[in-house]
Amino acid sequence: MNSFEELIRTCTEKDLDFSEAVLSLITDSDEEKKSIFLEMKHRLQIMKKSIEEGLTSDRVSISRMTGMNAAMYYKRVKDGKSLLGGMLGKICAYALACAEVNAFMGVIVAAPTAGSCGIMPSAVVALGEEYGFTDDDLTRALIVSAGVGMVISHRATLSGAQGGCQAECGSACAMSAAAVAYLFGGDPETCIHAAALAVKNSLGLTCDPVAGLVEVPCVKRNGVYAVFAVTCADMALSGIRSVVPPDEVIDAMRETGEAMPGAFRETSRGGLAVTPTGVKIKKELFG
Repeated sequence: MNSFEELIRTCTEKDLDFSEAVLSLITDSDEEKKSIFLEMKHRLQIMKKSIEEGLTSDRVSISRMTGMNAAMYYKRVKDGKSLLGGMLGKICAYALACAEVNAFMGVIVAAPTAGSCGIMPSAVVALGEEYGFTDDDLTRALIVSAGVGMVISHRATLSGAQGGCQAECGSACAMSAAAVAYLFGGDPETCIHAAALAVKNSLGLTCDPVAGLVEVPCVKRNGVYAVFAVTCADMALSGIRSVVPPDEVIDAMRETGEAMPGAFRETSRGGLAVTPTGVKIKKELFG
């Protein structure tokens, strides 16, 4: 998949559902399409288990920088105190849960990376619960998100070491926004513009993990960008479009990543990682 334009054209010319178009660009084999669908459905179950584990576990990461944040926040949601409200609060809590499971070395689905693993699953799973979407519905949405991720991977990168966190949380946010728009009846153009809105508002996001660990600021960033993804989907569903064409947005992401100093590309040589507290934590952990 070289471009969003190719994805939309495939949907139009072949009169395919967006998820079917993604599969058709991967393989011509009906058997392989079925296999991909079943594998994605299996990954959905892993996502659900990661969320459940993160919400209920009393484990903390080895560094002790994170742990039980998801449970604390989810309690606030269930108590009706979340300023985001029930649905968005749940999405934020679910994203924190996945990210914390990753931090204490549990099983997660990299979506598209471990550091951004909570953004897309949280929105898809929570909205499935809130609106009664079936697992097949959610699986098709995951396939749509995968198509978006493949285009970003081809035109730019999904690696924080190459493009900063715009390539990780920004890409995950775009994938999630497209999936959400799809679930709520958005046509391919709407889904793609939801993704573009997410990326264009993530440009320049740095990857500056404290002590080189996928914990700070990564876990909380998952919660923030999960809610952000729903915002982008909602805008696109209302008819709002990215003024800059979606493929050009991804090209801008690549150029921004290439221009970003190495200190802000997963090296922990800039940003939060080199604050006095960041340096202190690293020394305490690694000497």
